[in-house]
Amino acid sequence: MSSKVYEIVSDRIIAALENGIIPWRKEWDAAASDRLPVNGHSRKPYRGINVLSLWCEQAAKGYASHKWVTFKQALELGGNVRKGEKATPIVFWKFDRKVDASTGDAESFCWARYYSVFNVAQCEGIATDAPAVPADRVFSPLESAEIVANRYLDSANAPRLRHGGGRACYAPTLDYVQMPERVTFRSAEGYYSTLFHELAHSTGHASRLDRLKDGALCSPFGSEDYSKEELTAEMSAAFLCAESGIANDATLNNTVAYIQSWLKALKNDRQMVVTAAQRAQRAADYILDRKPYAEAAGEETAAPAAELAAA
Repeated sequence: MSSKVYEIVSDRIIAALENGIIPWRKEWDAAASDRLPVNGHSRKPYRGINVLSLWCEQAAKGYASHKWVTFKQALELGGNVRKGEKATPIVFWKFDRKVDASTGDAESFCWARYYSVFNVAQCEGIATDAPAVPADRVFSPLESAEIVANRYLDSANAPRLRHGGGRACYAPTLDYVQMPERVTFRSAEGYYSTLFHELAHSTGHASRLDRLKDGALCSPFGSEDYSKEELTAEMSAAFLCAESGIANDATLNNTVAYIQSWLKALKNDRQMVVTAAQRAQRAADYILDRKPYAEAAGEETAAPAAELAAA
């Protein structure tokens, strides 16, 4: 019974939360994408509001590089912007000083000039910042986890899945999941737990469970709504890892550490884990193509993915 799996995982997570802080670890190598944005032509770092603007665009689109160029700069670097790519606006403030010739009084003023830039990942012929991945690393898919993911991704009303860049995220307005390349992950378990987390977010789309109708993922980072949605997605990922038979101490510890980090935004309200678990059950059931747990209480549910793999 899936309800038993959910209960066991929830109990383990809540018990682990009582045992102190566990450091959270990102499951993939993408150091270059975490740097401050810079101009790829002059190498000068961007400043002020441009840093936040370019960081947000990089995260939303999953660009691996922290370098940005104008259309002209891309040509000067021997490349070009790919056809159909959309630019990101930035602002450049120029400070000037005007002297009144008759009085000798000086007046300082500034004016803004807008530029359109492209991430080098949107260009051809310009080297991007590839993640630091060991040359001998290979990715070996896990069949039981592939069954769970593909059952959802191959369904009629599924989000698109894209690989590339240095961010794992779900874009609710465009309805797609962005994942780093599989080989950048240090373990297959880490890849699938991250994928399940982002797929869980996607179940909140208006065409599915309609959990994001209040704009949870568009709320300010660290806000209560954002934090609750992160708890839901991480709990759902833990359930799906258990259903896939890939749950282990490493994945559980990382889940607990991730939940701890978001509980801080909720003033350490442990009750929120219970609430998130209820939402996570519905998300996991949706991905597994089962009736929502609340409606299927007491009924026999479908076999876990590990059993489906052998069928």
